[in-house]
Amino acid sequence: MATLAQPAGPFALGTLSFQDGNPFPALVVRGRVLDLSQALAWEPADVRSVLERWEEALPVVHVLAGEETLPWQPLDGLRVHAPVEPRQIFQSGANYRQHVIDLEVAHRSPDDPRTVEEARAEIAAVMDRRAAEDLPYVFIGLPSTIAGPYDDVVLPAWAEQPDWELELAAVIAKPAYRVSVEEAVEYVAGYTIANDLTDRATVFRRDMKAIGTDWLRSKNAPGFTPLGPWIVPAGSIADPGDLRVTLKLNGDTMQDESTKDMLFGVARLVSYISQTARLLPGDLVLTGSPAGNGIHWGRLLRDGDVMEGSITGLGVQRTRCVAEEAGA
Repeated sequence: MATLAQPAGPFALGTLSFQDGNPFPALVVRGRVLDLSQALAWEPADVRSVLERWEEALPVVHVLAGEETLPWQPLDGLRVHAPVEPRQIFQSGANYRQHVIDLEVAHRSPDDPRTVEEARAEIAAVMDRRAAEDLPYVFIGLPSTIAGPYDDVVLPAWAEQPDWELELAAVIAKPAYRVSVEEAVEYVAGYTIANDLTDRATVFRRDMKAIGTDWLRSKNAPGFTPLGPWIVPAGSIADPGDLRVTLKLNGDTMQDESTKDMLFGVARLVSYISQTARLLPGDLVLTGSPAGNGIHWGRLLRDGDVMEGSITGLGVQRTRCVAEEAGA
């Protein structure tokens, strides 16, 4: 069931369907929706098709949002899907100062001679150096991890320590290759919510520590990235570097941090990624997760858990965890 919460700004984009129908790109305005596949002249098949012509579409959509005589439908009762199907997902790791410090402490070896205070101080110094040297940490995720904002999350039987990571996601508007930090925000269509689930037990290779992190195994199970509900245009978000990221588990607040704690903001991440890869319309740039993950609390996800994630102005997603049956 769709939430009636109004996102920031006059409108947002989403992907919706009637319960037994095909998904359609939608304009969402105050609890009503307009099918953009019929309202736009080029009849876009999906939200990514809208983003591929974003500079042309944006002023038209602004006008449509204020037209009362169009065939609006009530949002209530429609199924809400992930707002876009990206071709590429770029994920920023170790991008929240306090989160990285907490992880360093949580993953300390039992024979680590450092005190907790010494470990925190050392990793804080590393964070300061990374920020000064302008070297974000970015890896790549699979589009098959994308799920809707109200879909169940299947916890694989092999995942020993499934964890949450609520994140601000930037949605790319036009091809970006080797763009400067100053130019980068011009390539962002808007923002949405992503929960970048991670199995902590498989983040680091056990067979050969020198290999390092195994993001395929730990982050890319089907449905491990609930996305949405909406894409809110960048012009409706005054400062993506000052938003509240909040995740509740069964009603208890676990993450509640400002994006001010990011080491690298959206512009620096988009620019950095574009120096190597060509970003495409509809691609996602996940900006990292703040402090308050399950590994910090000593409480990982299990069957029946309900996660509720919100970011200022972007709406709310609500997902229930379902354990995969052994041998499935």
